[in-house]
Amino acid sequence: MTAEKPKRIEDVRNKDDLLVVTGAGGFIGGSLVRYFSDKGFRRIRAVDKKPLDEWYRRTPGVEDLVLDVSLRDNCARACAGAAEVYNLAADMGGMGFIERYRVECLRSVLINTHMIEAAEKAGADRYFFSSSACAYNVDLQKGARSRALKESDAYPANAERGYGWEKLFSEIVCQEYRAERGLKTAIARFHNVYGPYGTWDGGREKAPAALCRKVVEAGDNGSYAVEIWGDGTRTRSFMWIGDCLEGIDMIMHCDGLVATPINLGSSELVSINELLAIIEDIAGYKVERRYDLSQPQGVGGRNSDNTMIKRVLGWEPSTPLRTGLAPTFAWIAEQYAARKAGKKVAL
Repeated sequence: MTAEKPKRIEDVRNKDDLLVVTGAGGFIGGSLVRYFSDKGFRRIRAVDKKPLDEWYRRTPGVEDLVLDVSLRDNCARACAGAAEVYNLAADMGGMGFIERYRVECLRSVLINTHMIEAAEKAGADRYFFSSSACAYNVDLQKGARSRALKESDAYPANAERGYGWEKLFSEIVCQEYRAERGLKTAIARFHNVYGPYGTWDGGREKAPAALCRKVVEAGDNGSYAVEIWGDGTRTRSFMWIGDCLEGIDMIMHCDGLVATPINLGSSELVSINELLAIIEDIAGYKVERRYDLSQPQGVGGRNSDNTMIKRVLGWEPSTPLRTGLAPTFAWIAEQYAARKAGKKVAL
């Protein structure tokens, strides 16, 4: 496969085609709904099991449905009349959540199983599944400077327990629906997405949001100290939400990537200590680091090998971490202040 001009949704769909996004009350799903609305698509159905007042963001003119899509009948309701289905619903969170609640993560297999069946029966043309880099073989991620992961590194299979195995199995489901029933499926392995309108407190937040909140809080309470899980040397890459949305769009509408898992992540590798240093620069003050080695830490190092996405799409996520963290920090600071003032905020 060689790079051609990648197609976006406006190249293949009419503005009145019905788009369905599950997990729309969450970070990526809610941002994807806004992305399509900003492109002028007039029929969007946003689905999430959370009450509407707990959704991170809602877009005017969108059909919002409160449905638990781990239940088969709800999936049929969600997919009715859909041209495209984007399944971003999952019971997940940061490392603290996925290491402690593996059963809940595994139960997300019900969501994809019922959703893809409902999408196919509804006559949807394309189906997107949000997979994860947690599907990769953990033996390849023991060192902080382990080599970047390419798509073939998912096999031989040794995914992260719980969340990673659910993602790997659901990828296979997507591939078989293409092979046996002809449904055009798209599979993106996300690498740590961050940005405004995401989880920033409560136990499900990921490292960028958690550290932004901790730095804001440390400055507010005058302690100027933050707790870090582990010794701060473990490494990750973090993808800006805008790059994620653009990547979803192009992957979904590339016929050369049908039923083909592909990395969707930044290749800018940083340690947790380096991540915190960037946040300190944005905040304008330093904090004392207090390391807690008893907390969940995940694999030693994980980065995205973007060779394939550059070859097929001629594109890769490229927003520098510092560039994306600035608006993320500002938004979390606003949310923190609003909560302190007694206002209701989404967590």
